[in-house]
Amino acid sequence: MKRIIGMVTLSSLLLLNGCGSSDDCNSSDVNGATGVTDTTKELSKSQKLGKLLFFDKNLSKTKNTNCATCHDPDHAFIDARYQKSDANQTISVNGAFSVGDDGLSLGGRNAPTASYAMFSPTFGEKDGVYKGGQFHDGRAATLKIQAMGPPLDGAEMMMTDKALVVSRIKENKEYEKEFKSLYGDDIFSDTNKTFDKMAEAIADFETTKEFTPFDSKFDRWVDGKVEFTDLEKKGFELFNSDKTNCRLCHTINSTSISVDKTEKNRELFSNYEYENIGAPRNISAMNRRAELGLQDKNAKFKGLGGLVDNEIHNGKSRIPTLRNIAVTAPYMSNGIFQKLRTVVEFYDFMSGKGTHNINPETGKAWGQTDFPETVAHDDLGETEPLSDADIDAIISFLRTLTDKKYEHLISDEF
Repeated sequence: MKRIIGMVTLSSLLLLNGCGSSDDCNSSDVNGATGVTDTTKELSKSQKLGKLLFFDKNLSKTKNTNCATCHDPDHAFIDARYQKSDANQTISVNGAFSVGDDGLSLGGRNAPTASYAMFSPTFGEKDGVYKGGQFHDGRAATLKIQAMGPPLDGAEMMMTDKALVVSRIKENKEYEKEFKSLYGDDIFSDTNKTFDKMAEAIADFETTKEFTPFDSKFDRWVDGKVEFTDLEKKGFELFNSDKTNCRLCHTINSTSISVDKTEKNRELFSNYEYENIGAPRNISAMNRRAELGLQDKNAKFKGLGGLVDNEIHNGKSRIPTLRNIAVTAPYMSNGIFQKLRTVVEFYDFMSGKGTHNINPETGKAWGQTDFPETVAHDDLGETEPLSDADIDAIISFLRTLTDKKYEHLISDEF
C-alpha cells in the first residue's frame, strides 16, 4: 500500500550542487555512451534530436565539449571530471567550477545537476518573492533558454556566435534532415530560429525519464516497496522536524510537488525560491578565475540580486532539488564544500546554536561570505543544535534520495 506522507515539510538544509563529464561521445555514437539508457524508441522526434545534440561535441569551438561534459549521465548529470585520478586540480579547483572547451577557462559558478531541472517553474516574481528559473541566479527563465547559454559562453563551449553553431549543425546531414522534417524546409533560412529550435530540442530531451526516473529508495519507500533502516527513519523524522527546520525550503508534498504521467505525487525537495545561507567565499576558485582574466580579483557573485538589480537579494541562490544530493558534490553554488557532512555541519553552525564551529575539510574556521547583510539568519536560527548522531541520520536519509542507477556512487563515508 502506498505510504501517505502528508503535508510535512523540510528545511533550508542545503543550497547544494554539482555538474559532470562524459567520455568521447559524439552524436554518431550516442546510443553507445556509458550510463545512457537507450530509450530512443520511447522518445518523440524532437527528443531524439535533442539527445543527439546533447552529446554532440561538434557544437563547441575545439570540438571537445558537449552538454554531457558538464552534465554527465553517468554521474547524476553533474561535472565529474575533477574526480578522475589524473585530473589537474589546479585547473579544475576540485570541481568548484567547470573547465571550458579550451581546457583552461573556468565557468563562474558550480555547474548544477540537470536531473529534475525540468520541474523548476518559469522564473517569476509574486509579492516580492522570486521563484524558479535555471542557473543559480535564475538568469534563464526556462530550460529552453538555459540550453542557449553554454554554446555561446566564452568560458564553456566558446562558440563565437549563433551563426557558427548553426553552421556546425548543417555539417551533419542527419541534423539537416531532422530539422527540416520537424521545423520546415526553410528552417535554415533564419539563424535565430535554427538556434532557438536547437535549444528547444535539447530542453525537450531533458524532460525525458533519463533525467527524471523517480526511482530512488525514497520513492520505493513511498510506494511501499522497501523499508527504511532505523537510521534512515530517524533522518527522515529529523528532516521533517522543527529541530532542523528543513521544511522552509525543501518541502514534502507541498509547493514543490509534481505529478508525473502515472499521476503519482512525486516530491522534488525544493520550493525553488532564493536564499542566501552564508556559504563561505571559495577563495581559491575565485582567485583562479581572476588569474585567467575572467573576473576582477574582488568580484562577488551577486546571485539573484545581480539579476533583478536589487541589493536586498545579493548573494541569494535558487534552492536546488535534493534529489541525487549524495552523489552531486561539490556543494553550494560556488562548490566550496566537498562532502555532504560538511554541508550539514555548516547549517548547524549557521543556526548560531550548534557546536560545529570548524570546517572539517580545512580544520579552520568556516570563512566569510560575500554578502553577510543578506544572510537568512532568522530562518537559519529556527533550529536546535545537532549532535553527530543526528547528522549521521540526516545524511542517511539524504542518501535515499539517490536515483537507483546512481546508488553505486554513494560513498561509504559518513
